[in-house]
Amino acid sequence: MSGFARPPNRLRGEVTARIDGESRILCLTLGALAQLESAYETDGLSALCARLGAGTFSSSDLIRILGAGLRGGGNLADDADVAAMTFDGGVPEMARIAAELLVAAFGAGEGPNPPPPQT
Repeated sequence: MSGFARPPNRLRGEVTARIDGESRILCLTLGALAQLESAYETDGLSALCARLGAGTFSSSDLIRILGAGLRGGGNLADDADVAAMTFDGGVPEMARIAAELLVAAFGAGEGPNPPPPQT
């Protein structure tokens, strides 16, 4: 099938990816974030954000983040399934999707008072 079955809902934090030749929607729902908190043994969302906010991902990080995103998007896949999946664009695309999921869930990292635009 070409294209996506439906467009992602950006307000929900959904992103799209081509995985194993199929279009899929991924989303870090509250349940998906709880899975990541448990996997990383972090104490809350702030600690999880700090852990993942560095922007450097190991292969295990990619598997966990993408797996949580797939499950949050309604896909049935455990981390072992994710490890065997093929993403169009390879590892760089996997990292981009993981980063996009995190930005959708936590924001772009601006503080509460971003500087005013330059005029």
